[in-house]
Amino acid sequence: MFAEIALIAYITDRIFGEFKFIRHPVVLMGDFISAFEKRFYRDSIVRGFWLVFWLLATVLALVTPITLIDNPWILGIIASMGIAGKMLYTSVQGVLSDPSSIRYLVSRDTENLSESDINKAAIETYAENLSDGVIAPLFYLLVFGLVGLFLYKAVNTLDSMVGYRSEKYEKFGKVAARLDDIANYIPSRITAVLIVTLFGKLGKLRQTWHYGALHESPNAGYPIAAMALSLDVSLGGATSYFGKMKEKPYFGEGKREITAADVQRALALQWKLDTLVIIVLAAGVIV
Repeated sequence: MFAEIALIAYITDRIFGEFKFIRHPVVLMGDFISAFEKRFYRDSIVRGFWLVFWLLATVLALVTPITLIDNPWILGIIASMGIAGKMLYTSVQGVLSDPSSIRYLVSRDTENLSESDINKAAIETYAENLSDGVIAPLFYLLVFGLVGLFLYKAVNTLDSMVGYRSEKYEKFGKVAARLDDIANYIPSRITAVLIVTLFGKLGKLRQTWHYGALHESPNAGYPIAAMALSLDVSLGGATSYFGKMKEKPYFGEGKREITAADVQRALALQWKLDTLVIIVLAAGVIV
């Protein structure tokens, strides 16, 4: 039903990426979250629930009238703002020429990262955000239309801003974090299957499920494990966050010294993914 809009949205994002001349919907969502937190924050699950409720209600109220527009091109261009494929690819590729730019892509401490650690972080970011920034938005756009897409983006933005297990957000961000876990359950696993399939490593699927389940997140480990096994590298391992070293499992069974060539091999997935997505969506339009 929404294949035509999704096809236009995907191609628009791949060609143009972010529209610099308007304020991005995700930025507006972030402004809403920041304003709510500043005025109504309390170390409370209930207060965090109301943040989620009011943001989703606002997005629903604003997006629903837009869906009445009877023009798939306009809807597709609007929907493209919910897909971050080009920005993700460009950002990770930029790490190859400017390794210090990794600090803009990850939440881990980046001051003392080795070259291998930077490359590892870039690959992990690319794998995880293929799910959050590309496959999940497409999934919800295809199933639920424009409303589903932007409700998902709202949930994902909430999680990225308040869904932390820290003293400040343990309670306030709990509803947002759990809702994001639910929303990404299916897309993260679709992403993992796509990664091993497009790399011709479908035989690694059982190992992907094994390693993916080791991650503390119920979802993030699957695309990361799929990428690690497809590239024959090991991702994960001990990582520093906010000055404290956190022990994390390794994902994959390959080498642990990650090179720029490995990042390039990970990025080579993009043209295969583009081809598959466009063919599948085009077939959906024709059918």
